[in-house]
Amino acid sequence: METQKTLYVVIMGAGPAGLTAAYELNKAGVCSTLLEKDGVVGGIARTVSYKGYLFDIGGHRFFTKAKAVDQMWREVLAEDDFLHRGRLSRIYYNKRFFYYPLRAINTLAGLGIWNSVCILASYCKARLKPLLPERTFEDWVCNRFGRRLYETFFKTYTEKVWGIPCSEITADWAAQRIKGLSLITALQNALIGQKNNDKSKVIKTLIDSFHYPRKGPGMMWEAVARIVTAAGHKLVMNTTVQKILWKESQVTAVLVSDQNGQTQTVSGTHFLSTLPIRELIQKLEPPAPATVIEAANRLCYRDFITVALVIKQKDLFDDNWIYIHDPSVKVGRIQNFKNWSPDMVTDPEKTCLGLEYFCFEGDGLWTTPDEEMVRLATRELAALNLVREEDVEDGTVVRMPKAYPVYDSTFREALATIRSFLDSLGNLQLIGRNGMHKYNNQDHSMLTAMMAARNILGARHNLWEVNADQEYHEQLTVGTADADDDFAVIAATQPAVPERIPPNQTDPP
Repeated sequence: METQKTLYVVIMGAGPAGLTAAYELNKAGVCSTLLEKDGVVGGIARTVSYKGYLFDIGGHRFFTKAKAVDQMWREVLAEDDFLHRGRLSRIYYNKRFFYYPLRAINTLAGLGIWNSVCILASYCKARLKPLLPERTFEDWVCNRFGRRLYETFFKTYTEKVWGIPCSEITADWAAQRIKGLSLITALQNALIGQKNNDKSKVIKTLIDSFHYPRKGPGMMWEAVARIVTAAGHKLVMNTTVQKILWKESQVTAVLVSDQNGQTQTVSGTHFLSTLPIRELIQKLEPPAPATVIEAANRLCYRDFITVALVIKQKDLFDDNWIYIHDPSVKVGRIQNFKNWSPDMVTDPEKTCLGLEYFCFEGDGLWTTPDEEMVRLATRELAALNLVREEDVEDGTVVRMPKAYPVYDSTFREALATIRSFLDSLGNLQLIGRNGMHKYNNQDHSMLTAMMAARNILGARHNLWEVNADQEYHEQLTVGTADADDDFAVIAATQPAVPERIPPNQTDPP
């Protein structure tokens, strides 16, 4: 095994995955440089500040079944800064609010007895004659909830989020994001609740509480950045990766540029990438094979806009967030940041709401001026009878490109082609959501980073097994288990690192 003195790691991206990798490497005494194109760390898990009001981009619950992840959270943040919050979320459908997780009386009253009976009959029909093979999101949900409930609660919202028909979204996304849940488990939860106190057996979609940093998720990642930089790791902000240089099955360096266009070469023995895979392939020098470039260009992303509005009302509603299943408005979800943490709102007599819009970079919503987006969000809040227009005092807009990798009908084949090529680059590992084109939660992105760091030290973890199936997700142990159990469940199919890494032509920065 190589000695630690020979190791120097270059990490592309300072979001949860990149910073977790640096944190894990720091424990082993391995130095790294983190390259971040933005002026703030945390990626999509950052916290934005606007005139003292703090808001989260997407709402990041801190809940995990992985002990190693939970342990890191608690190492980084003081107990008083890691709040335990009750969850309240509802679905707005047909001008009514439905609790989610479902509550029996509320759901029955909202849907009506006849519609509820029809939903149950539709579910029974689906169980007797399922749609096989399950190729699409529509197939997967219909088989577990019945077509009538799919068309009631799933179809409109999902197509609003992704911008494509449910018949063009693969079943992979549903299996990963709604895993372990069906109409029966939802009804069981509605009637008797989840009594199991073992987090390893709680269906994540149905959790009724979670932890949250007192000043938003960015508080966590800003703290991690301070820890690793104080230990000697380099964090270079406002820096764009221009080229990823490789030869003889090894990445040798990355060429980066700053805001002034000044370039430099950053060398290392190992490289971790959280860049969107399409972007990673496009930056390789020499270029990847044409088939790989073509496959990368087929990968699609969904982009995201948050409109944060300051409301002249102390209390509006108790929800952490509300899903908007109403096709008459463009907003997809509404966050109430005060209910995530009171410290997110600088004036306790006011409320800050985040209205989330899903779009494609360059489309009509994406290019709408900020002032018009604030007006649109204000009008839609009023149309939903949540806020009066005159109570909206101020607002701001944050755009997040490539927030969600799209699981369309071509992504699996394209990703297989890309992975086959990248597997030949022995010192490059992909981590995180966009880094792997995998719709991971924050904790799963962190777990891929921890495993990648351990691979650099000689382990053989297969990062692609993280959150790959229901069995892994539901069986990950916590509590009395050792932290290493989180890693032991991952198949050891990834080749070990070489015993010696050839020295670089230039010293690491």
